[in-house]
Amino acid sequence: MRIGIEGQRLFRKKKHGMDMVALELIKNLQQIDQRNEYVIFVKPDEDNTCIPDAPNFKIVELTSKLGYPGWEQLELPKAAYREKCDVLHCTSNTGPIFCKVPLVTTLHDIIYLESISIFKKDGTWYQKLGNMYRRYFVPPVIKKSKKVITVSNYEKNRINNHFGFTDDRLTAIYNGVGEHFKKVTNTEILHSIKEEFHLPDNFFFFLGNTDPKKNTIGVLRAFAEFNSVFPGKYHLVMLDYDESELKRMLHSIGVPKLRDLIHLTGYVPNTKLPAIISQCTIFLYPSLRESFGIPILEGMACGVPVITSNTSSMPEVAGKDAALIIDPFNPKEIANAMQNLVEDNILANVLVERGIERAKGFSWSVMAKNVLELYENVHNELNVTL
Repeated sequence: MRIGIEGQRLFRKKKHGMDMVALELIKNLQQIDQRNEYVIFVKPDEDNTCIPDAPNFKIVELTSKLGYPGWEQLELPKAAYREKCDVLHCTSNTGPIFCKVPLVTTLHDIIYLESISIFKKDGTWYQKLGNMYRRYFVPPVIKKSKKVITVSNYEKNRINNHFGFTDDRLTAIYNGVGEHFKKVTNTEILHSIKEEFHLPDNFFFFLGNTDPKKNTIGVLRAFAEFNSVFPGKYHLVMLDYDESELKRMLHSIGVPKLRDLIHLTGYVPNTKLPAIISQCTIFLYPSLRESFGIPILEGMACGVPVITSNTSSMPEVAGKDAALIIDPFNPKEIANAMQNLVEDNILANVLVERGIERAKGFSWSVMAKNVLELYENVHNELNVTL
């Protein structure tokens, strides 16, 4: 079987959620499958060595003068057909509407189908336009896909309720957590990372961005509430966040001086995250809406207590007792959870132990095996049909 995998953004230097999932899928397929042939379709960019060489894996770089839509809707289906792929796996929530190659689509979430307005203040114009694009293209792509993968049972139910599947085309396959996510104890590495990213001594780590669902404003309100009880004792480290946007948010909630306790790291490569997480007191992930929530597991695997949300998929991933589960719409409740963890060492240590065990249950290797089995099922069903 010849399997095409869409990985348009894998060569970009600053990779994020869906990019990392696709990259882990490819790396683990290389470990478990030497029988089938793979063609990975990417857009040329600077990180062109992130996919290891393998004899049965071919990299095809595609360009388009029409940007993302032209790449996905025109160049990708032509290339997949030209490469004689038996199946094309589109990994990032969308795919080509007109494609002669049978499609498998990973639908991480359908937030953009549930509610969207380009006139809302929250979110960037890039995010809004991307959601509008998906709102138009996703329904016909899903309709023609032979299989649809999502990443949690929560999201599976949301997708099923929206599209009304009457067959078994939709399946949930859990994401994993990278093997490099573990407690870093090497003092030289810890010191080096602390110096590189100018980390304070005592801090909470918040892994968020400008997407409204990440609940940055709620975290800032909660941290301000916490700081009123423990003034200046802990700092907040935020990943890859815009300075002007941060100041705007702090001003909007009336705590501009809180900026002195907040550290912006800029973009952090995935390989360096464990050494940052390992040094934090609390890992914060009180998102409003997630289809899965990989960072929950990354925090747990690095041996720190995690605070996350009681909404969407997050309780499914975090488990019943391996994290502090809070209402993300209630900043005071988030602040109280922070206070509980810094005051109760026994509670924090229990969550660390349970979190490490919880994270062990999620593997990229298992994910890749499940996806490979799905490819084979699609291929077998097509052969029976023919």
